[in-house]
Amino acid sequence: MQAWASRSDTPWKDVEVAWYSGQRKQLCVFSHTVLWYTPSLPQVAIRYVLVADPEGKLRMDAFLCTDLEATPAQILEWAVRRWSSEVTFEEARAHLGLETQCQWSDRVIARTTPVLLALFASVTVLALRLSDAGLLPVPMTAWSHTAAPTVVDCVAWVRQPRWRARVVVHSAAEPACVPCPREAFARWLPGLS
Repeated sequence: MQAWASRSDTPWKDVEVAWYSGQRKQLCVFSHTVLWYTPSLPQVAIRYVLVADPEGKLRMDAFLCTDLEATPAQILEWAVRRWSSEVTFEEARAHLGLETQCQWSDRVIARTTPVLLALFASVTVLALRLSDAGLLPVPMTAWSHTAAPTVVDCVAWVRQPRWRARVVVHSAAEPACVPCPREAFARWLPGLS
């Protein structure tokens, strides 16, 4: 594809864009402005960008934008940046119940969404502050092999000191039971969250 995309008589142009993981990616693009028409609605001018990978690893794709002054490279970089926020919202839906209220009222969702996102951010920041050197332990299980901590891991890490304080502080001066070894307590504690 690179051979025909770089010829001067083709409408395809080579662009280099900021890509995922902070890398740069060379792509071939074709862009034009057209009118989007839907019956009974006014026409809308949009800029479309067709994208092809010169290496042939990615499928050909199209991106649409209502900013007619945007360059193809800007439109592609906006799409790449949008992905990280979409993943954040999907995680918030899955773990915090964002936009899943029983009422399905726009007013209820508008009221609770900022609170849930603030809670999401606060728990994450608090977990990082409570951890040593900013590194959270990631529990390994047979069904989950994540390298980075999840929201659930952050919540468990933030709950740990509260559970420890509740169990240790309210213990009687003269225990009426056999003391629990520290190693056993450390293994038992994550199961509380």
